[in-house]
Amino acid sequence: MAFNPIAAAALTLALTLSQHPAQAAPLTPTEQRIIAAVKAHTEQALQLLERSVNINSGTMNHEGVRSVGALFRNEFDQLGFRTSWIDMPPAVQRAGHLLATREGKQGKRLLLIGHLDTVFEKDSPVALWQRNGGRVRGQGVNDMKGGDVIIIEALRALQSVGALDNTSISVIFSGDEENAGDPVEISRADMIAAARRSDLALAFEGTVRDKDGHDTGTIGRRASSEWTLTVQGKQGHSAGIFSDHAGYGAIYETARIIDGLRQQVIEPDLTFSPGLMLGGTSITESGSQGQVAGKNNVIARSATVKGDLRYLSYAQRDRAHAKMRAIVAASLPGTSASIEFHEHYPPMSPTEGNLALLKIYSQASSDAGLGAIPALPPGQRGAGDIQFVAPLLDSLDGLGATGNGSHSPDEDLEIASIERATIRTALLLYRLTR
Repeated sequence: MAFNPIAAAALTLALTLSQHPAQAAPLTPTEQRIIAAVKAHTEQALQLLERSVNINSGTMNHEGVRSVGALFRNEFDQLGFRTSWIDMPPAVQRAGHLLATREGKQGKRLLLIGHLDTVFEKDSPVALWQRNGGRVRGQGVNDMKGGDVIIIEALRALQSVGALDNTSISVIFSGDEENAGDPVEISRADMIAAARRSDLALAFEGTVRDKDGHDTGTIGRRASSEWTLTVQGKQGHSAGIFSDHAGYGAIYETARIIDGLRQQVIEPDLTFSPGLMLGGTSITESGSQGQVAGKNNVIARSATVKGDLRYLSYAQRDRAHAKMRAIVAASLPGTSASIEFHEHYPPMSPTEGNLALLKIYSQASSDAGLGAIPALPPGQRGAGDIQFVAPLLDSLDGLGATGNGSHSPDEDLEIASIERATIRTALLLYRLTR
């Protein structure tokens, strides 16, 4: 197994923070006022979250996405940001993005990332908003309208004490994080442009708790890509299979390759999963569906497998590609095969800069009496928008609300996590922009 020193450092930091929490330092008078401002507005924050969740904004419900964008845009306007709605070209088939900016010369230039869309489309039977004591269930309540509200409320607390003055902060809420518009060179161009104008990026996907119940920070996320395996054999009478003239057929060759991948392409934080497989005398594949025909007394002529591949660094990707191609090339007699790869989300590799940013966030949390924040092991997080900008600047994710069941009918949120995460975020932003 290949050794990844940065990933190892992340795990070491996670353990260190858990066992030896940062020594809390006294808050300044201004920081105390910031926390008081967050707490004074907690109920209004929950009301804003409820209004946003009560608008269905599945990725392909463009009207709903724009409506949530308009709701949040009004909040940024009140905070003195310059706001705009960025429409996507019709061919991209997405609603667009909300951008809010302010320019100053004080401290770090920050990029804050959220998203407006959910996986629940307009005809979804999942309830919009259901409160039950200290938790609330609803469409996108945790993933990630809760995170969007945390951004807004943290900025509101800073504004209340005059701490937004002369700061440089960009906020982008994408309208298609759950299903990015194609090509991403267009659908993520504005996010990348904002990153190039910034020093640090913070994203507000939900906070994940570790096995000991600690809130964590995300310093790495695995890339998302896909692969397609195409296999050819010789069609003929099944009685001749394994012979020199007939060979092994497409299905045996496919089985050999898939099992070879399972046994040989193994590294920490690397996964590959075949999700669709077709094989027979004739196949027709279209996207995530297909049709196949064959007979039990006929050797299969063709097969196709489609799957995903997730990795933590480009070096890890290149190793995996090389191993997979070598396995594919070692064909059984009478068969041939090829494999193609297609990239979706780039990796957010766990860098030293990301670890340093987490340390500042963890210290702010400790100083506020909310405990240290360990690093989530990078292999435990899937793809997200921050990965499009992470190669450009130091980044931290997982700063949003805490909940369960994202993307499911049981998606919920711990109400108290809104205030908790907003306090941490407000202190982090204040310290980064001094």
